[in-house]
Amino acid sequence: MPGKLKVRIVAGRHLPVMDRASDLTDAFVEVKFGNTTFKTDVFPKSLNPQWNSEWFKFEVDDEDLQDEPLQITVLDHDTYSANDAIGKVYIDIDPLLSNEAAAILSGWFPIYDTIHGIRGEINVMVKVDLFNDLNRFRQSSCGVKFFCTASIPKCYKAVTIHGFVEELVVNEDPEYQWIDRIRTPRASNEARQRLISLMSGELQRKIGLKVLEMGGNAVVGYLQCFDLEGESGLVVRAIGTACTLDKLSNTATSLLPPCSSPSKDLKEVPFSEDPNPVTHSSGPSTPLKNQTYSFSPSKSYSRQSSSSDTDLSLTPKTGMGSGSGGKDGGPLKTLYRQQTQSAFEHREFPFFTLTTFPPGFLVHVGGVVSARSVKLLDRIHNPDEPETRDAWWAEIRQEIKSHGKALGCHAVVGYSESTSICEEVCILSASGTAAVLNPKMLQDCSMEGCSEHRLDDTSSQGCSFCHIPYDELNMPFPAHLTYCYVCRKQKVPDVLFTTIEPPLEAAVTGKGCLIQARLCRQKKKTQGEANATAISNLLPFMEYELHTQLMNKLKLRGMNALFGLRIQITVGENMLMGLASATGVYLTALPSPGGIQIAGKTPSDSSYEQHISNMQKKINDMIIKNREIYEINPPIDDADAVEDIHSLLTDAPTPAGFYSCNTETMPGINNWTSDLQMFTSVRVFRLNNVTSLTSHGLNKAFSDLCENLLKTLYFKLRSMVPCCLCHVNFNVALPEDELIQVAVTAVAITYDKDQAQCIAKACTDRTLLKASTENEDQLQFTLELCMESQSSQSAVHFSPSKVTESGNLQQVTPATQRVVSLDKASPLTEAHTRHRSPVSCTTSTVTVVEMTPLSFIPGAKITKYLGIINMFFIRETTSLREEGGVSGFLHAFIAEVFAMVRAHVAALGGNAVVSYIMKQCVFMENPNKNQAQCLINVSGDAVNFFKDADVESASSQPQTSGLQIGNGSGDVVT
Repeated sequence: MPGKLKVRIVAGRHLPVMDRASDLTDAFVEVKFGNTTFKTDVFPKSLNPQWNSEWFKFEVDDEDLQDEPLQITVLDHDTYSANDAIGKVYIDIDPLLSNEAAAILSGWFPIYDTIHGIRGEINVMVKVDLFNDLNRFRQSSCGVKFFCTASIPKCYKAVTIHGFVEELVVNEDPEYQWIDRIRTPRASNEARQRLISLMSGELQRKIGLKVLEMGGNAVVGYLQCFDLEGESGLVVRAIGTACTLDKLSNTATSLLPPCSSPSKDLKEVPFSEDPNPVTHSSGPSTPLKNQTYSFSPSKSYSRQSSSSDTDLSLTPKTGMGSGSGGKDGGPLKTLYRQQTQSAFEHREFPFFTLTTFPPGFLVHVGGVVSARSVKLLDRIHNPDEPETRDAWWAEIRQEIKSHGKALGCHAVVGYSESTSICEEVCILSASGTAAVLNPKMLQDCSMEGCSEHRLDDTSSQGCSFCHIPYDELNMPFPAHLTYCYVCRKQKVPDVLFTTIEPPLEAAVTGKGCLIQARLCRQKKKTQGEANATAISNLLPFMEYELHTQLMNKLKLRGMNALFGLRIQITVGENMLMGLASATGVYLTALPSPGGIQIAGKTPSDSSYEQHISNMQKKINDMIIKNREIYEINPPIDDADAVEDIHSLLTDAPTPAGFYSCNTETMPGINNWTSDLQMFTSVRVFRLNNVTSLTSHGLNKAFSDLCENLLKTLYFKLRSMVPCCLCHVNFNVALPEDELIQVAVTAVAITYDKDQAQCIAKACTDRTLLKASTENEDQLQFTLELCMESQSSQSAVHFSPSKVTESGNLQQVTPATQRVVSLDKASPLTEAHTRHRSPVSCTTSTVTVVEMTPLSFIPGAKITKYLGIINMFFIRETTSLREEGGVSGFLHAFIAEVFAMVRAHVAALGGNAVVSYIMKQCVFMENPNKNQAQCLINVSGDAVNFFKDADVESASSQPQTSGLQIGNGSGDVVT
């Protein structure tokens, strides 16, 4: 057999009372992998059993090792009735299959039940022994590493970037099978959770096979999504960028000082270890510079690669080198076209899920390209033939390619895909940034010389990527072009939208800020094709209005570029919602944005003219003030613009000492400290009388919801001033009629500032929460955090019970308190202390596992990646009111998810999770029956890191590995 899995059950603790007569439990454990099951002995009458079992051995194929999760079920033994289930633990074996993996997975895992939540812990030890198997027809991809981070991992270097990989698997949803009518809710949830784990493992294995076939050994920017299609079925999708990575020297990594920001990439000496010695060896390592790239001539591997995708001509017909017409290019333009044609003559249009690149990799950026499609879901009859869903995404990607070609580009970077499903209608969305890549870096050659190559002398000035890649005489859209304000040689647009991180070489003036556009539209309740048609007719107008809002808010802040743009279109039964988030910056190479002028037909009423004049003055004053706030020192033609301007002015300004962005780093701030605080918040609101509201009323309600959520976050994080909220990720859903769910994940990072102490002393709670404008009630940053602002002109009312339940954020734990002393080392949250045994244990020191959505940790150096964390949880309750309502239920569930993620990372020997993301949070409620259900999918990279203060001591004494704890602090969770 090609593999042997060994499992040992050591002990349990804090188990719940299952025998009411003795207030104890007769616990035993079932260990299942595939179709084989082992059982431990029953440990009678104890809440802290000590099984100390023998090693249970499973001899399985390595294909099953990748697909199947290890299932550990804890039960209470009953003599005369069926054994009662206490809870389960699912352990992913994949992190142990890499040649760089830990030898053993060992630790305390929370025992989770989909009805009662966490119910104690179990100590498990897991080992994997792999045998050499040279069978070329085997169906496993052991050894391929997966990374959630959208940049090359910090302790690796890229030898080759092969291109885009994608895959999807389909199956029937157990929640909608006929047997679900007769089985218990716990059994239904566990069947669903196990199926999703199986599909996730199968998907990851198939992606790995494609990477091996392309000659790679890793997937970077891995994004996996679940499409819950209801009765139609269940689809698990994944996309990523196939790469060949070389690991840098561990010795050099551990001794070098940590970098405090992702821009400080250290050049380290690599070692010549083959990253994938089993199959498809990429040969000996080439000594390259850290994070340098080449592009493989192999095509992107997908099911559609042999059909219509290959007929695209990847050599743009326009001059991409200059972007200023045929007469301005000269020999450089001709040479560039020849290089690009040579590099891409027989290649498919490449997609990259990466958002961060080394200097010189991006030559030109054309702008955002996106595509959306509305589909009617049909039942999945044969899970082995997912051709229908494949064809849908093939159409979307084909449209993205066409848009990229029209912009004179040959690649799409920062690419992502998403869906929004309501009953039988599904909206498919894809977006990315059309770009021209450096042909010298896209060839198979030693990158030591290529990384220093520049196509022209403007690259070193930080303006080359802003130059237009398309021909000025044949522009795909009307645009105002000017000569670059840095080099004065090439043409640049007046504004630039992208989905990537700000390039490291970009010349930025001042600081950036978070910019959001929000939109809500009603639709009629219809079925089938009529419903799909109505949604299709609304989508173009919604996207246009979102872009218009972004443009206006960008001008209002005196900025001219957006990075990290993410647009969500969410469909509900009677509403469509759009939320666009991006980080606005002022690029020095682009022209200064003009002011906003109100134009259009106005009544002859003198009072109305005076109102317009006052509004115009406020706009001009706001632009001037924003330029001062963000340290930037360098017309609307619509009859209905007054409402739009009103919404611009009523956006709550960021309090003093705070900056926010949805990118990993804030342009203009580089002096990060090691203090960081990650938080996740989920709010659920119910709108009353939706059908009677106007479009302006709906927009106002949705905007107020998002603004009040940001206000509460600023208030709770006020002790960290001055700080920046980075990677602010909003997710909006319409789970039910008139129900709006908003989830936000971000990380607050402090930074050094000369006036930091003065600001901290001067900012009291009230002055911190006030806007900078004077004598304007709409611009006050009010202290009533749980009260929703009500417009006297519209009938928008939030349900008071919902606001009360979802408005009680808890105090954030200071980020500096990372080591605590507990009587019991446990990853459980404080909310579950009622399950603990009164038996005391010895005192131990516990280090908290850091969690951050960033791909780096400020003030630290990542030394090892231990594997991907991809977990799916279901929680259901039949006593919603008793658990604290919607807020208490969601807060407890999120805290449990954090505790389980930390426990799995600690068992792998890690002390942090980077690139953490809550990709899905589906909440369903039945208030009449006091029931609710929530599904959460999270992912990230488990890593080991050293902080500045630990680097010197790490060489003299080993790092102690302790168990991790979670902070049960509500919906702001560390």
